[in-house]
Amino acid sequence: MLYRGMDRAQLDIAYNNTLAVPERGEIVADWAARSDRMRQKYGGVLDLRYGDTPRERLDLFLAADPKAPTLAFIHGGCWPGNDKEDYAFLGGGILLHGINFALIEYTLAPAARLDRIVAEIRRAALWLAEHLGDYGADPDQLYVSGHSAGGYLTAMTMPLDVVRGGIAISGIYDLEPIRLNYLNERLGLDPAEADRNSPLLHFPPQAAELVIAYGTRELPELCRQSIEYAPAWIAHGLSGRLLPIDGANHFTILEALALADGTLTCALLDMIDG
Repeated sequence: MLYRGMDRAQLDIAYNNTLAVPERGEIVADWAARSDRMRQKYGGVLDLRYGDTPRERLDLFLAADPKAPTLAFIHGGCWPGNDKEDYAFLGGGILLHGINFALIEYTLAPAARLDRIVAEIRRAALWLAEHLGDYGADPDQLYVSGHSAGGYLTAMTMPLDVVRGGIAISGIYDLEPIRLNYLNERLGLDPAEADRNSPLLHFPPQAAELVIAYGTRELPELCRQSIEYAPAWIAHGLSGRLLPIDGANHFTILEALALADGTLTCALLDMIDG
C-alpha cells in the first residue's frame, strides 16, 4: 500500500474528479458560455502581463467604482489543464457587490514544475498589489481565491503580506498522495518538491484570514484534505475556518462564488467587512 491503505489504482480513483462527476463536460461548457457573456457585458482589461512567459497574464474586471477591494481568482485543472478565460463567469456576482475581479493564468505542467507555478502565482499577486492603483483600484485590499489546483495555490499565496484574505476552494494541501498517483505523470514531483510545496507541512508565521471550503459531495480524499488542513491552520495560531458547502461536488461548488448571494460570496463579503 502506498498511502493511507491505498495502492496506486485506488489512489488514482481517489483523486479523479472527472471520473467522479460524469456531467463535468456539460458543467465546464456552461462555464465557458457564461464567461463569454461576462466579457461581453463588462469588457475588462484583458491579458495584462505580470511576467515574461506567455501564460503569465491576467484579466481585470473593474467594478462601477473601482476604488474598491479586488478578488484575484486562480483557476484549477490539476496543474496541467485549463485557462483563465473559462472562469470569468465567477466575476458576475462579485462585481454586483462593487468588488473588482481579477483572473490569473499560469504556466501549466509539464512545461513548468510546481516550484515555478507557485512562484508565478506569487508574482501575480505582487504585481496586482503594485499595479491595481493604476486602474483606480485599492492596492491595499487584495484578496485571493482559487479552485482545486487553484485552491492549493491560494494557500501558497497566504504568506504574502499583500494578501488581505483568502478563500481556498476544494484544494490539495498535502501533495504526497498526488506524487503517488496518476497526476504526477505530468507534475513530476519528487519527494523533496512535494514536501516543500505542501501547505500542510509549512505554515507561515503570520497570515491573513483563510476560509477553507469544500463540497460535501466531493471525493472523500478531497474532503479529508480540507477537513485536516483547516484545524491545522488554526492550531498554528492563524485566522481561518472550515466551510463545507452542502450538496456541492467538485465542480458545482463554484456556484457558491458565482452567485451574488452564494455562500462563498457571502464569506468574501464577511472577510472584507472584517
